[in-house]
Amino acid sequence: MERYRTRSADHPQRQQPERQQQPPRRQAAPPIGGVPAQGGRPQPAPARRLPRARLTGLGGGLFACVAMTLVAGIAWLLFGGSLLAYGLLFLPVAAATALWVRPADLITAPISAPIAFAVGVWPISGGSGGFGAELMGIVSALSLHAGWLYGGTLISALIVVVRKAVLISRRRLPRRTA
Repeated sequence: MERYRTRSADHPQRQQPERQQQPPRRQAAPPIGGVPAQGGRPQPAPARRLPRARLTGLGGGLFACVAMTLVAGIAWLLFGGSLLAYGLLFLPVAAATALWVRPADLITAPISAPIAFAVGVWPISGGSGGFGAELMGIVSALSLHAGWLYGGTLISALIVVVRKAVLISRRRLPRRTA
């Protein structure tokens, strides 16, 4: 094993200047009962907000597919496989996907919404029998309820366009003031 050369402890580059010790800062005690010790007003609780956009493109697509499969199960259990209930619940899933995807992957939200609709419609499509019957059930469900599919995709696309416009305006804002 090779031995590394190190500088001795008294070498000028190893010596650090002495720092003056500062007295420790005194921290205020937390308020009791929400009222500060000095008699000021209590601080209001922070408002609850939606989580920030954190999903990648793939994560947004997986979120939408899993959510729509769960929605299909709920529609099957509670509404007897109603495609109307499934279509109504598709709209908020498409909007949530468009809201929670990262800014770098915004274009994937309107693409993954119709894919998720098609994935989730399989359990309630009404096809029975072999592969051909299942495929016909899915195609029939997609064609008969294309309005919900287009509506959710449109909502997702509009949210993405607005988010992108806000990002572009924020990026250009400091350039105008400089």
